[in-house]
Amino acid sequence: MAKLSQVDLTDLNRSMEERTPQELLAWAASIFGKRVAIMSAMQKAGSVVCHMASSAKLPLKVLFVDTGVHFQETLETRDRMISDYGLDVITLHPKQTMAEQSAEMGVLYLTPDGQAKCCDLRKTEPLMQATSDYDALISSLRRADGGRRGNVPILSIDTNTQTLKINVLANFGDQEFNDYIVRQSVIVNPLHEQGFSTIGCNRCTTPVLPDEEKRAGRWRHLGPWAMYCGINPTDVDRGGSPAIELPGELIDKILGRNDDFVI
Repeated sequence: MAKLSQVDLTDLNRSMEERTPQELLAWAASIFGKRVAIMSAMQKAGSVVCHMASSAKLPLKVLFVDTGVHFQETLETRDRMISDYGLDVITLHPKQTMAEQSAEMGVLYLTPDGQAKCCDLRKTEPLMQATSDYDALISSLRRADGGRRGNVPILSIDTNTQTLKINVLANFGDQEFNDYIVRQSVIVNPLHEQGFSTIGCNRCTTPVLPDEEKRAGRWRHLGPWAMYCGINPTDVDRGGSPAIELPGELIDKILGRNDDFVI
């Protein structure tokens, strides 16, 4: 095993800036094969990535964490991704139901510290159960979403899951993003048309007003500092140059040292 750090990715990230999301998906499938999967919470951006993968007939699995307290519309969107796009969606679950968790620990999401623990138990831990099967995970984070995601790199190191995160929509602007959805008739969670700019658990997500930030509806009851759950490492400023361990030959392939796939 060898180490791959965020600094090691600097040149590769720069070279990928002009590539389309579809080209990045093809690169990911070529480099990682069965050891890469798409992460989707069945929001609009994730639906776009799923549509692109399906259209290109890429054999990419989709990881979906069912927290047990999703809106019904979110679960129905997942089911449509399976039936209409033919995607292999792997649904992951937390160890306890929300009722069991609340009985044991109280209503966690009513305080900032409790919210962080609740998100960890119901989102991060289920994802961690599956990540040993993968060296890379495809995310749908976009710089156009602003906030902590305004400078998200295309490739980022995730030390929690010990994977390379591939943010294929990082440089996909709002206009081309929305045009793609309309032109391709992408399946979209219907809650987006009901005032929800982002969609999470039904306990902690509300619609937003036209003049509010996109993520103002997440954990609104806890104040503006609680807009991120922490499942995406780039949402948390840890500083430095994080690194993960991967097989040396895979790192060579990622960095193009002896790669047949040129991007």
